[in-house]
Amino acid sequence: MDSVKYVGLDVHKETISIAVMSGSGKLAMDSVIETKATTILQFIQGLRGDLYITFEEGTWAAWLYDLLKPHVTKVVVCNPRKNALLKEGNKSDKIDARKLADLLRGGFLRPVYHGENGIRALKELSRTYLTITKDLTRVMNRLKALYRSWAIHCAGKQVYAPPPPLRMAQQDHRSGGAPSGRALLPTT
Repeated sequence: MDSVKYVGLDVHKETISIAVMSGSGKLAMDSVIETKATTILQFIQGLRGDLYITFEEGTWAAWLYDLLKPHVTKVVVCNPRKNALLKEGNKSDKIDARKLADLLRGGFLRPVYHGENGIRALKELSRTYLTITKDLTRVMNRLKALYRSWAIHCAGKQVYAPPPPLRMAQQDHRSGGAPSGRALLPTT
């Protein structure tokens, strides 16, 4: 009995098309399941033997890699642009899953590196920082453009700071006296 199984996943937002091949290349199973962690793990745990799984790099790749890695022998995330054989012939989710399983079995897939969580978290944090910096710059430029469209001079970074406090009016209010800029005329 062949205990090695090659599993190709064609992953989408709502569903995953799955093709399971034996080591000899015979299609053992075709299935479509929902893209949920519990459903995926139940399916994988229902398969016996050494499992080699592949799917293409995409939105779900990091999450799916972390989910499957502890439960299978090997996970290969491949670059969809390097899979020329997937572009040949008819296209459907079922066919793509079968082709991925067959390419994995033949050793024709190049893996995309998916590091440990610590490295991925650092990459996500740096990417987020860069995105926020770009967004902030864009908003600042839009604000200056708005002021320029109203013919308001706005050089430098002063335009982004809160306005200076109205010290004169605040002092007058606190002391109860006349503003310092006004002189009281003596009464005659």
